Amino acid sequence: MISVIIPTYNEENVIVDCLQSLLKQKMRDFEIIVVDDGSTDSTTDKVNAVDSSKVKIFTQDHKGPAAARNLGANNAKGEILVFVDADMTFEKVFLRKLVAPIINGSTIGTFSKEEYVSNWNNVWARCWNWNLNLPSKRRLPLKYPDTQKVFRAILKKSFKNVGGFDNGGYTDDWTLSEKLHVLATHATGARFYHKNPDNLSEVFIQSRWVGKRRYKLGIIGIIIALVRVSFPLSAIVGVIKSILHRDSRFLLFKFIADLGVFVGVLSFAFTKKGNK
Repeated sequence: MISVIIPTYNEENVIVDCLQSLLKQKMRDFEIIVVDDGSTDSTTDKVNAVDSSKVKIFTQDHKGPAAARNLGANNAKGEILVFVDADMTFEKVFLRKLVAPIINGSTIGTFSKEEYVSNWNNVWARCWNWNLNLPSKRRLPLKYPDTQKVFRAILKKSFKNVGGFDNGGYTDDWTLSEKLHVLATHATGARFYHKNPDNLSEVFIQSRWVGKRRYKLGIIGIIIALVRVSFPLSAIVGVIKSILHRDSRFLLFKFIADLGVFVGVLSFAFTKKGNK
């Protein structure tokens, strides 16, 4: 059996699409565990309204996605844990393809390089890719390696052996790999779609979350991160990419996104808290 775990925090606009997409999977032997991380909107009501015995919901105070995933894993019945986000949707064979390498014994955990932007028609979603120098409609570079730190699926016994995720802010989903000393391997054919921020408020919030991360060089790393998103560099990059992509709105996007990162870096530097 497979347990699909979804941490949520104010995801009322996307969680139903995510759940309905999972319920259409061709693989049938799985459960869906939603862990609501202290939402203040109608996320839990939307989940409870989904008519399926496969869907279970647990709640906690706002502690961040790492704690939410760990709570989900602690209540999971499956031998394989699958971690997805509330703003994702999936091809019907996603689960089957994702867990196949684990079932055949070739790895303890997988991820998928076949990750596409679900809202490419939105200008701010496109700007998000342009800012990260990503190809059109994709969430990862074309020449992405076959291994990475983030597990999308993993054997529960391996997960339990190292105590699950640590709370590391934006990089909390790297901590499992770091403790296991193992990388996730690519599962061919596990195609899915992920939403980019599609309004300036979401751009700021997501960018602030990106800024709340551990920096390898400590205070030096923090200073470098702040310089990279400083106003002069934001203006230069914003103008250049606005011209390259023939869309002046990117300049506004760049200021908002870099402001979010700047605030996130400072917040993490002073509080050491990475909760979303």
